[in-house]
Amino acid sequence: MKIVKSIFGRIWALWGLTTFITTFLIIIIPSLLTALIPDPKGMGYFIKLAKLWMNTWLFLIGCPVTVRGKHHFKKGQPYIVTCNHNSLLDIPLSSPFIPGANQTIAKKEFTKIPIFGWYYERGSVIVDRKSDASRRKSYELMRAALQKGFHMCIYPEGTRNRTKEPLKRFYDGAFKLAADSGYPIIPAVIFNTKKALPANRFFI
Repeated sequence: MKIVKSIFGRIWALWGLTTFITTFLIIIIPSLLTALIPDPKGMGYFIKLAKLWMNTWLFLIGCPVTVRGKHHFKKGQPYIVTCNHNSLLDIPLSSPFIPGANQTIAKKEFTKIPIFGWYYERGSVIVDRKSDASRRKSYELMRAALQKGFHMCIYPEGTRNRTKEPLKRFYDGAFKLAADSGYPIIPAVIFNTKKALPANRFFI
């Protein structure tokens, strides 16, 4: 039974990757064109397109999503949204479903992926975790994003949680940003992404 599940899981992963790329190529041009619209409205349109893309893709791969707690977001109030991080699925499940324009703090490595890197940079504050200068710059860019009226989506664990514990030790960046800027934090919890796309197993 385990062998059957393992084989099917990899076939489904191939389907997931194929549909991800196909739907991405459809959405990429209109998404990048949102940069021509002044923010925060332009970023708001970008997030709406991202949500349309994710709803389509998640339907195609049979991954239903339920979002609870949107009533905690007051209109016109930017928030620092902190999410747990178990899987590569966390980013496409967090940013598009946060109500309103938002950016995510994201690592530099993904910007090197052809075409996708442009999209990734549009929706993110990029940080090179190996560079102190980049960390300082990303902190200022996050403050600027909040001042523009964006929510900032941050993963306090820093990297995916590959342990058996529910959470890893937090970095203090999100909480320092809240204390320095005066913007409130909304904690968010993402369930079941570790089961759907486990970080410790290859292509399943």
